[in-house]
Amino acid sequence: MLNRYPLWKYLLILVVLAVASIYAAPNLYPDDYAVQISASRSGEVVDEATLKRAEAAIAAKNIGIKGAERAENDQSALIRMNSGEDQLIARDIVAQALGQDYVVALNLAPTTPVWLTSLGAGPMKLGLDLRGGVHFLMEVDMAEAVTQRLDVYQSEIKTKLREAKLRYSKVDHDQQSGKLQIDFRDADARDQAVTLLRKDYPEFVLETAEADGQPAIMINLSEKTTREIEDYAITQNLTTLRNRVNELGVAEPLVQRQGRNRIVVELPGVQDTAAAKRVLGATANLEFRLESRSDAAAGTTETFNFRSAPNRQATLERDIIITGNNVSSASSSFDETGRPQVNVNLDSAGGKMMNRITRNAVGRKMAVLFIEHKTRNVVSSENGQNVEKRVPYVEKSIISLATIQSALGNSFRITGLDSNGEASELALLLRAGSLAAPVYIVEERTVGPSLGQQNIERGVFSAEVGLALVVVFMLLYYRTFGLIANIALGLNIALLIAVMSIISSTLTLPGIAGIVLTMGMAVDANVLIFSRIKEELANKAPVQMAIHAGYERAFTTILDSNLTTLLVGLILFFMGTGPVKGFAVTLSIGIITSMFTAIMVTRALVNLLYGGRKLNQLPIWPLFFKGGA
Repeated sequence: MLNRYPLWKYLLILVVLAVASIYAAPNLYPDDYAVQISASRSGEVVDEATLKRAEAAIAAKNIGIKGAERAENDQSALIRMNSGEDQLIARDIVAQALGQDYVVALNLAPTTPVWLTSLGAGPMKLGLDLRGGVHFLMEVDMAEAVTQRLDVYQSEIKTKLREAKLRYSKVDHDQQSGKLQIDFRDADARDQAVTLLRKDYPEFVLETAEADGQPAIMINLSEKTTREIEDYAITQNLTTLRNRVNELGVAEPLVQRQGRNRIVVELPGVQDTAAAKRVLGATANLEFRLESRSDAAAGTTETFNFRSAPNRQATLERDIIITGNNVSSASSSFDETGRPQVNVNLDSAGGKMMNRITRNAVGRKMAVLFIEHKTRNVVSSENGQNVEKRVPYVEKSIISLATIQSALGNSFRITGLDSNGEASELALLLRAGSLAAPVYIVEERTVGPSLGQQNIERGVFSAEVGLALVVVFMLLYYRTFGLIANIALGLNIALLIAVMSIISSTLTLPGIAGIVLTMGMAVDANVLIFSRIKEELANKAPVQMAIHAGYERAFTTILDSNLTTLLVGLILFFMGTGPVKGFAVTLSIGIITSMFTAIMVTRALVNLLYGGRKLNQLPIWPLFFKGGA
């Protein structure tokens, strides 16, 4: 009996290996150390003059530059350096030369040839522990979360009292005490309001009091309700931040809670801190308000500047129609004149409210108010020492003021934006959801790629040692069959790298451990096959029959063992996070590729060597193993 493969199987193997070679090839081209320059605000550009100024500052310090280039959208630029040491020095030089208007960060610039990138080939992405990235420690403003909830209650209480026909003087939110205060004209109305509020709002702690000689109610939230609001703020912010990270397209990000009110965000491969901070740290929200009438009382209106033209102002009503929380989806596009706009879809509640208000306001103007929670560092003197403190503040500006032509519903558009980048960013923030409470960045670290170099070197060295040991053992013990298994092992690693590059999987340090483990598992199937061949030869089976039986009868065992390991890898991937997921990715892909190389590729090589000949012995340990006639 002769062992021969049909032609289509050989062609299949050749096609798979050819494609794998193309998509694994970009990993042979190491990235350049680079300094990235980005505008500190969305929509601003890094022009040629700015890039030349940065290059001149580096050259003045006698540091060589490998090359420089600007991004296609002109919002960032890269200066390629010759070494990691030059990169670190150049980053500080450029940051000092350009000032606060630009964000200067470490980065790695790909060197993949154009002909490979034209085929869609690119190197594997590296995780935070290997390539570097951005690390943020963010603090959730719990006090503001409670304040925002009380503001909602303030509006609801006004509606409740009006519906119950209980006359009150004012409903005010005291920012210092954190309590709501309701003033009444008489004690009877106050007592009826206490009964009503206790029934509808069991989470309130109500106190009767006298304020400026008038009966009043002081409202505070119970401790249980306060804790629930804080927990909701953390949970909602975690969800929103994860959504925003997903919109950024970052591979293997880490977003997790730390302590009572902090969140850790790690973005591998993201060195543009300006873009990351704008998207993640932005507690931006929208408010839709009507422009006030000329005869409106001063206490019912507020005046704001326009975001694109700070010298221009408009006066709006204090009452809010809807907020960004009612947005279900948003996308950026262009209007009839080519200006950027954001198409907005509202949820059912927001659509009903928008329709109810606008159908009675046709001909009036409606404003879109953009609200951002920010922080500034303020230096103050305490006990004779200058102490830098982070002080939060709120910026509110109008981004659109348009006349209502007809009653609006669930869909409309926002115009008046400066650039397509600003429109895309606003759509992203609305699509990902608003934060339940402001978050402030209390710690920011740009993890440079130089910090992962030692990890890469040690990981690669461990893989090389593991590969060498496996290769030597297989050559000594299985001789020619061991050589075939080693060739298949090398092809398996190339396949594994190609698949990870194609699916844009991220390689982490635990992922390298998964590759080392895959090396051992890749030859495990061949060990089973070769041992089975030896058993058949020991039973005096003909050589060709022994080879056929070795592959056929070992297949079920190989499939079972690899399938159970693959299931474990999938469980680790879906249940694990961070390092565990990185290990599971390489392990799972390695199992699939090793099945192909250990069974199909080695069988093809064995058939090429021995399939067309009549043999009486095979070169398997100790020297040659004889079969039957």
